[in-house]
Amino acid sequence: MKRIFLVTGLVLPLWAWGHHGWSEYDSSQALKLTGKVVDSGYEHPHGHVRLQAPGKTWHVVLAPPSRMERRGLEKGALKPGSTVTVEGYPNREKPAELRAERISVNGKTVELR
Repeated sequence: MKRIFLVTGLVLPLWAWGHHGWSEYDSSQALKLTGKVVDSGYEHPHGHVRLQAPGKTWHVVLAPPSRMERRGLEKGALKPGSTVTVEGYPNREKPAELRAERISVNGKTVELR
């Protein structure tokens, strides 16, 4: 029993340190952006795209890859040059970052949260 508590006591703080909460995003300011994917990442803990929208390039934080795949958004759909629309919330401290709630690509909308 002591081993379980010891492992939990060591692992849980490391996990919490490595993951962030969503409070850094302003959920009172919903944004909808359409633009071209400049590049993308489909790795853990969250996928991302760099989106060239009119007047600004955004870093868009997506869902974990496993969730996106389960919901029908494959890695290949986010290739550079693709046009996508994302809906989400801006970061309070980073003016060019957005947390996506949904993404539309190739005529398909995927709920990310």
